[in-house]
Formats: sequence, C-alpha cells, structure tokens
Amino acid sequence: MADAHAEPKHDYHLVDPSPWPIIGSVSVFLLAFGAVMSWHHITNWVWPFGAVGVLYTMFVWWRDVINEAHEGHHKPVVALHLRYGMILFIASEVMFFVAWFWAYFNASLYPTHWIGGVWPPEGIQTFDPWHLPFVNTLILLLSGTTVTWAHHALLENDRAGLKQGLWCTILLGALFSCVQAFEYSHAAYGFTDGIYASTFFMATGFHGFHVLVGTIFLTVCLIRAYLGHFRPEQHFGFEAAAWYWHFVDVVWLFLFIVIYIGGHGAGGAHG
Repeated sequence: MADAHAEPKHDYHLVDPSPWPIIGSVSVFLLAFGAVMSWHHITNWVWPFGAVGVLYTMFVWWRDVINEAHEGHHKPVVALHLRYGMILFIASEVMFFVAWFWAYFNASLYPTHWIGGVWPPEGIQTFDPWHLPFVNTLILLLSGTTVTWAHHALLENDRAGLKQGLWCTILLGALFSCVQAFEYSHAAYGFTDGIYASTFFMATGFHGFHVLVGTIFLTVCLIRAYLGHFRPEQHFGFEAAAWYWHFVDVVWLFLFIVIYIGGHGAGGAHG
C-alpha cells in the first residue's frame, strides 16, 4: 500500500478534511433565518449566534489558508488558481453594481410620468458634486496610490515602506467613510423618499460598505506585515487586498461621474 503521506507527484494542494465549510454554512443559515425572525419581531437571539459563527469561521478558515502558505503548499499553480478565484470574486461584485447602475439608468434615462417626467425628480436637492463628493474622490484616488506604494515597497523587500503605505491607505479609507457619513447626515432626503433617493443610497451605500470591507482587509494585511508574513516572492493575501481596493476606487469613479455629476441638475443643489 502506498504511503498516504508520501510527497504528491503534482503541483496541486489537496487540503486536509476541514469542519469549517459545514460550520460556516450552518452559521450563515442561522444569521439569515435569525435576521428574518428579528424583522418579524419573533425573536432577537438567533442571528447573533449566526453572526459570531460566521466571523469565527472566517477567522479560522483564513488562518488555515495562511498556515498552508507558510508550510509551502501554495506552489505556483495553487497561487495562480487563488488569483483566478479572486478575479472571479471581484467579477461577481461587479455584477452587484451593474444591478444598482441598471436601476439608476432605468429611472434616469426614461423618467416616467409617476416621477414627474424629469430627472432628478422635482423637489430633490442633489449634492453639489464638487463639494464633499469631489473631496472623497480625491481621497480614494490618493489611497490607490498609497496602496500601490505599499505593494512596490513589498516587492523591493522594504518592510518600512510596506507598513507606511498600508497605514496611509487605511487612514484614507477611514477618512472616506467619515466624510460619506457626514454627507449622508446632511442629505435633504431619506432612503424611502422616492426612486432617486433609493437608487442613490443603494449604489453609494453599497460602495461605502465595500470601502469598510476593504479597510478591514488592508488592516489585516497591516497586522500580517508586522508579523512578517509577506515576502516579495509570495504575498497573495496582500495582492488580493490591493486588487479589491483598486476595484473600489474604479467603482467610485463611475458613481461620481454617473450619479453625482450626471444626476446633478433640475432638482437643485445641496452642499
């Protein structure tokens, strides 16, 4: 009988049996089911268990992936397929934003009589695109340069530059979120105030959520940088975070041009 622990004769990594897929699935079910029960005022204690389970599964599963990389299992073919997986994940996120843009274009390009036949609808005070939205655009564009700085520093094995670039990017991401929260607090309309408000908050808010996720992603990379995890020849975790952050930047440029600039007009301006 062949030795079960013999060195494999291929470049792929066959992972060991893991409890995290089933635990993660049960946790997601409890989170979703509990949230629905909470919305219907039946019970509020189910979804916290699901949320804790999801967060715990994320931590331990990604911990195992990191350990696999450190043990030498992420050979070039495995690393390539991890990159394919990240590309497909970002592509799936793009489809989310396609839905929000579709809803916005459907209403704005063909405004029907029930919204007054004009866009923005009468009475909607849109934000001045060259005020806070423009500031946030500059913040995100600058954060794109700082994460690139961190990446190039890592490639040159400049550990100090890597940490400094990540710190700058994380702080800029947090600043973006604060500015957007301030902007929302001064909006002249709420989420339920018609189609313009719904599409505006859905598109920009969903992007804001991605900024928060990306900031957390980069914060984890910063912690790992202090732990000495990344090497110039192997740093997919950081590379994935940088790709995700650039994706967030590009989506914001579309939002800024289409919604803030393109949607600014008839209803009036609001600083």
